[in-house]
Amino acid sequence: MKAARLIVTADSARARERLARLAARGEAAGGRVEADVRRIIARVRRAGDRALLAFARRFDGVTLRRSALRVPQEAMAAAYSSLPGRVRGDLELAARRIRVFHAHQRERSWSFRDASGARLGQRIEPLARVGVYVPGGRAAYPSTVLMTVIPARVAGVGEVIAVSPVGKDGDVPITLAACHLAGVDSLFRIGGAQAVAALAYGTESVPRVDKIVGPGNVWVATAKRLTFGQVDIDSIAGPSEVLVVADGGADAELVAADMLAQAEHDPLAAAICVTPDRRLAARVAAALDRQLASLPRRAVAARALANFGAIVVTRSLARALEIANRLAPEHLELAVRAPRRWLARVRHAGAVFLGQDAPEAFGDYLAGPNHVLPTGGTARFASPLGVYDFVKRTSVIEAGPRTLARLGPAVVRLARLEGLDAHGRAVERRLAGVGSPRGPAAGRGRGPKRSLAPHTPAPVRGIRVGASVSAGSRPRPAAAHRPTTPHRRGGR
Repeated sequence: MKAARLIVTADSARARERLARLAARGEAAGGRVEADVRRIIARVRRAGDRALLAFARRFDGVTLRRSALRVPQEAMAAAYSSLPGRVRGDLELAARRIRVFHAHQRERSWSFRDASGARLGQRIEPLARVGVYVPGGRAAYPSTVLMTVIPARVAGVGEVIAVSPVGKDGDVPITLAACHLAGVDSLFRIGGAQAVAALAYGTESVPRVDKIVGPGNVWVATAKRLTFGQVDIDSIAGPSEVLVVADGGADAELVAADMLAQAEHDPLAAAICVTPDRRLAARVAAALDRQLASLPRRAVAARALANFGAIVVTRSLARALEIANRLAPEHLELAVRAPRRWLARVRHAGAVFLGQDAPEAFGDYLAGPNHVLPTGGTARFASPLGVYDFVKRTSVIEAGPRTLARLGPAVVRLARLEGLDAHGRAVERRLAGVGSPRGPAAGRGRGPKRSLAPHTPAPVRGIRVGASVSAGSRPRPAAAHRPTTPHRRGGR
């Protein structure tokens, strides 16, 4: 395929047809495997560890004993120690930058007293136990481990359980090393839909978790969708994508390199350039042909470009941004002069990269912000994975007689308006007894008092204005319809 065939004019029939194909990527895949995934989940719920061991033999070709399901902590530590010094240094640099960025996302509990005298607030509490899915085999991305585990640790999650399939060649050392560095408490040698089911429902060996995060293939994505409600999940993401908005001054070689960085993920990945400069479009197409010829994964990248690649020529840069907002891409690069000026026009994107010195690949590994991002246009309403995905919020309401005397009558009227008499009566009983003694002293011959003297309620337990959520003692950081290689929330 010659990349020149990717060039289309915005709003033409060819452009509409090519961009419309993006929305259909992977849509049918989940439906094809759903029945099988339901059976896998049911079997894990019924047979627990026995089902996990049977599926490991069937799908992964390995025979495990129950005692071997869990990877010893010593093995993870040894894998980390055995890494070359330069690799350890690179992973530590990435972990440090990811941790520093996500520390800024911590939320605080808060409360205030309103004019009625009520004290209202919100408590921020970390989840107790989180499950992280780690792809296995050659698709083992240590950066994905860091991006999913470290925000959980920063949030203060009590326990992080990781699962990853083991192949005939045994554990993937870099996966074990990354789990050790990120702060995984337990790692189990299981993968696929059965691993999701184990985390959602628990088995004799695998504890049940509160939330499951992390990338996976269509089986994993479907299992996450089917267990949602029993357990929380990060998202149901699709194949990875990048959209580069470029003006005439952009370097065509760099634009092509960034498009190929996405295209090499898998045949469903999308790589798009939108530009008002037709000459740049031609240069990008030529650069794609040259670079693709020497790319080790050129077969995969070529299929992705042929199916879901495009170089769209628009009448203006403003129109290019309109198209970008309509597609709401996972990764959006602004390869334009004064990119900060154009940032204000971006409404929908998982992550925005300003200028050609900030390539999407930088964000994949150690820029700091999370690379688990919304895909398939879900950036219209979804956000990157972050510390906020690993906490829950609880409302706190405290009221005394003064508050009830002031606001209670409105509650009664609203309850009757909805036909919920018991709701109204519950408040009326309190209004009738405002000022009366309550508790053991009530009913000892003392007449009711109608005093509405100011009441000072006790402080809300467990909440303090400005109180900070604990970050925990260790660093730690919420799917993809991809048949072979994994996605972040989406992919990379």
